[in-house]
Amino acid sequence: MAQQDWTDSLLDSLAGSHSRKEIEPYQVTARLSRIAQHLARSQEEAFGRFKLNRGEVGVLAALLLAGSDRKLSPTQLFQGLMLSSAGITSRLDRLERRGYVKRSRHPTDRRGVLVSLTDAGRKVLHQAVSADATAERQLLAGLTRNDRLGLVSLLKKLLAGVEPAGQDPPHYG
Repeated sequence: MAQQDWTDSLLDSLAGSHSRKEIEPYQVTARLSRIAQHLARSQEEAFGRFKLNRGEVGVLAALLLAGSDRKLSPTQLFQGLMLSSAGITSRLDRLERRGYVKRSRHPTDRRGVLVSLTDAGRKVLHQAVSADATAERQLLAGLTRNDRLGLVSLLKKLLAGVEPAGQDPPHYG
């Protein structure tokens, strides 16, 4: 059995004023939240070496996922990344200044623009993801391959319960 951790201590403290059944979900959710914080910090550190943040990497990755010959509208990007219009605009501004994305006029909508990934953006994304993958392997080093496979299965099941039924990953097209 694993040794007592921060979450166990918190739940023990809460047990005086809440039933065990009431706080049982925190056995999972508090740990997921703490892991997410560690992961976010690790990603920011890895991506920061390339003067990128997690949000900017998300934009570059969405453009890569769309395909090398595809251009996306800012609306497609912010909907797929679950951002606000202002949030995507500021990210695109920063990425364009660094030469990682290119904006061009929409061919059929004079008011619209399309965004594409540049070669420099593809290269920096590859470097940033490689640096982060090393850190994420270290994060998971305490788990066996079977542990990781079991965890993947459980996380997929959990996600299926919180994401709308039948919802595919964002599709740009």
